[in-house]
Amino acid sequence: MIDTHKSTHNKSLKFFLWVFALSIPFWMLGFIGPDTTKLLPINLPISALMAVCPLVVASILVYQNQKIKGVSALLKRAFDYQKIVDKKWYIPIIFLMPIIALLSYWYLNSTETLLPEPQLSILSVFIFFFVYFIGAIGEEIGWSGYAIDPLQNKYGALKASIFLGLIWAIWHIIPYYQAHQSINWIVWQCIGTVFLRIIMVWIFNNASKSVFATVLFHTMLNISPYLIPNYGSHYDPFIFCMLLMIVVIVIIFFWDSKTLTKFKSHLSN
Repeated sequence: MIDTHKSTHNKSLKFFLWVFALSIPFWMLGFIGPDTTKLLPINLPISALMAVCPLVVASILVYQNQKIKGVSALLKRAFDYQKIVDKKWYIPIIFLMPIIALLSYWYLNSTETLLPEPQLSILSVFIFFFVYFIGAIGEEIGWSGYAIDPLQNKYGALKASIFLGLIWAIWHIIPYYQAHQSINWIVWQCIGTVFLRIIMVWIFNNASKSVFATVLFHTMLNISPYLIPNYGSHYDPFIFCMLLMIVVIVIIFFWDSKTLTKFKSHLSN
C-alpha cells in the first residue's frame, strides 16, 4: 500500500531542493559577475536568470517517469490557453496587477510623494513583455505545472498556495539582495510574494488548471510595478503588499479554502 502523503512530500521536497541547488550557480554569478542593475534600465540582477530553474527541474523529474512524451506535455502547458473556458478570468489575469500598480501610483501621488511622469514607449512595453513572458514560462512550468497540484491534493488550495508562496519568496531573497534592496524592502516584498501566489493559485484553479493563465499573470505582475511610473524607480513593496492583502482577504472571504473555486456555503445559500 503506497503512502500517498509521504509520496507527495518526497516529490515536492525533491523538486524544491533541486530548484534551490540549481539556483546556486546563478546566485554565485550574481556576486562575482557584472552588476546588471547598473547596465539595465530596470533593477534586475544577473541572478534573475535562475528563472529557468523550475522548468529545468520539473522537466528532469517528469522525464524520469514519463520520458520525452511527458516532458513534451509539460512544456506544452505554457500555452494551454484553450483550457480557459470561462473567458471572464482574463480580467484578473490581465488587469489585476496594472490596476494595483495604478492604485499604488495614485496613493503615492496623493501623499505628496514626488513621482516622475511615466516615460515609457510602446516598444519598451513590448520588449519587456516578451522578456518577462519567457521568464514566467521558466518559473510557472515548475511552480504551477509541476509543484502546486500535489500540494493542493494533500493540503488544500489555500494552505498549498501559502506554502508554495513562502518557498517562492525565500528563493528570491538573494536576487533581491543582489539588486541592492534594503532589508525592509525585501521583507515586504516577500510577504507580498506569498499573497501573489495565493492569487495565482486562485486564478490557476478557476482557469481549469491552465499554466498559460499563470504565465500571463506572472508577466503582468512583473511588468506592472516595474513600468509604473518609470521602470519601477518608485515601486513601493509595502503599498503593493497592502493592496494584495486586500485582494487575498476578498478571495478567502468568498471562496472555499479547499479549492478556491467554490463559493463558501454560507454565501451560496
